[in-house]
Amino acid sequence: MRKGGFKVRLILGVVIVAFAYLRKCSQQTENPYTGKTQSISLTPAQEIAIGLQQKPSMAQQHGGFHSNAQYQQYVTHIGQQLVNNTVAKNSGYQFEFHLLRDDRTINAFALPGGQIFITYALFSKLTDSNGQINPDMVAGVLGHEIGHVLGKHSNERITEANFWQLLSMGASVGADLGELANSIGQQTLLKNGRGDELESDELGVRLMLDAGYNPKYLINVMKILKQAAGPNRIPEFQSTHPDPENRIAKIKAAIKKYQ
Repeated sequence: MRKGGFKVRLILGVVIVAFAYLRKCSQQTENPYTGKTQSISLTPAQEIAIGLQQKPSMAQQHGGFHSNAQYQQYVTHIGQQLVNNTVAKNSGYQFEFHLLRDDRTINAFALPGGQIFITYALFSKLTDSNGQINPDMVAGVLGHEIGHVLGKHSNERITEANFWQLLSMGASVGADLGELANSIGQQTLLKNGRGDELESDELGVRLMLDAGYNPKYLINVMKILKQAAGPNRIPEFQSTHPDPENRIAKIKAAIKKYQ
């Protein structure tokens, strides 16, 4: 009975694993903005719905939306310029740009479907030599985040996470190897994160150029991020984000490529 039970578990585990791989293969599609083949399981409408659902809680984590209407209008204007004058316009995504109240956390991020956020802590540092907010630097930050949306990075991560969850289930049923499979999946997701950042930087350069902004100011943004991280920043090989110096080199190459 024990041997029979083990065989049944093993067969069931193999079936689940095979299903996981077949489903992943069926989800392969070429991204029109990057040319990269990705595993994508969510439609644009589903991505938009996820982003809108998560928007309030993400804002709350950063103190809510900033109360200065002029600053918010500034961010919205530049964001819409980047959308309306580039390939993002016909992407089907619903782009909205939000300035968050958080004056301590230097950050910007995008949710699936086009919800894009920048903290006041970062926004306030995007200044020129006269202390005025520099539109090209703001465009650099927002263009990078639009790049994450067009790159379907959240969609890909969700799809990969679901794949590893199913694979882990199959391994657990078949041979009690679920923990090992799950750890491999997490390592894979972390490793892919660096490529997403570099890809978004390149997309950001393209969007800035098409919308009439100077992409060289994206380099200034990288320097701000490097300074904010300080001397004790995590080494690149231990981080999901590339080192700012590495990103600067890639941005310069992208500017040369598309200018």
